[in-house]
Amino acid sequence: MGKCLIIGCGGVAGVAIHKCCQNSEVFEEICIASRTKSKCDALKEKLQPTTRTKIHTAQVDADHVEELIELINKFKPDVVLNLALPYQDLTIMDACLATKTHYVDTANYEPLDTAKFEYKWQWDYRERFEKAGITALLGSGFDPGVTGVFSAYAMKHEFDEIHTIDILDANAGDHGYPFATNFNPEINIREVSANGSYWENGKWIETKPMEIKRVYNFPEIGEKEMYLLHHEELESLGLNIKGIQRIRFFMTFGQSYLTHLKCLENVGMTSIEPIEFEGKQIVPLQFLKAVLPDPATLGPRTKGKTNIGCIFRGIKDGKEKNYYLYNVCDHQECYREVGSQAISYTTGVPAMIGASMLMTGTWKGPGVFNIEEFDPDPFMDALNKWGLPWQESHNPELVD
Repeated sequence: MGKCLIIGCGGVAGVAIHKCCQNSEVFEEICIASRTKSKCDALKEKLQPTTRTKIHTAQVDADHVEELIELINKFKPDVVLNLALPYQDLTIMDACLATKTHYVDTANYEPLDTAKFEYKWQWDYRERFEKAGITALLGSGFDPGVTGVFSAYAMKHEFDEIHTIDILDANAGDHGYPFATNFNPEINIREVSANGSYWENGKWIETKPMEIKRVYNFPEIGEKEMYLLHHEELESLGLNIKGIQRIRFFMTFGQSYLTHLKCLENVGMTSIEPIEFEGKQIVPLQFLKAVLPDPATLGPRTKGKTNIGCIFRGIKDGKEKNYYLYNVCDHQECYREVGSQAISYTTGVPAMIGASMLMTGTWKGPGVFNIEEFDPDPFMDALNKWGLPWQESHNPELVD
């Protein structure tokens, strides 16, 4: 079917690459490109004997547009799948524009110097992508990503109007460390230590970090404490789901995690302001990332399950209705299949699916799109096929 350039070789990329290699009909050739080519080569060596997909590798610094353009022109992919850092989204989008190549990512652009999660920088590319005749698909992970597809599916099949959406992200996995993050520590800690917010009646309501707490009884996991955070998909869903009155995002955290995080905050280790140390400028949060366990190493240690989904309230045929769509993923099963825990798996699988939607022309149209703007049905089918089967409940427990 075609060629895909995958930029990045971390935990999520590893899952997406495994899945591309399972889906050789669509991904005839892939090129894995990263700043550290040896990581790409090691993955190629492991996977090439298992797949019909032809695997190439390359070294690239995604901070430099010219390097990216050179690589794209050399490999000539149909789609660029960006699994690098959110700080690099815009340089990769610039390279895709210059080479007229479709673009997919899993997380919105975030400037290095401020913990800010919003789509404005990428939405500014809409007209340029339209003129170039290429598609940019934003946020093809789980949240954002599958949660947007779930919302589009609920709107299409279950409701005439959706009034509220509560996105619930629960991780009941245990890795045995007193403190570690399940994905990039820098991104994770920036998200959690930022002010929370939710979208209601057309405007943002801001909260203090971890100010709003609820307890929810999750299917297959049980009762967990969860906290309201700001999350980027609230912004796009507020625009794209008609009739919406309120959207909130909750994530579960264990007490040990929160206690350690508070201590690290109190001593300045979560700061993104550079400080001088022994004649060098260092960012405390980046130093903390270097001393924490690498999320990619948590796979063999992690036991338990994740449950991520959306609870919808709205109207169907004049009657009030509640509906819950969710996925349960087992950390150990993920590790057995692709050598990764479920946090990377739940992001890497949708990344492959999003790229395949553009590769096959199932989703198309010039411009910059959030995932909920396309027909959800083929993506929902693909989730069942590629390892993230969804479940539904028509009588869920609600969040007050």
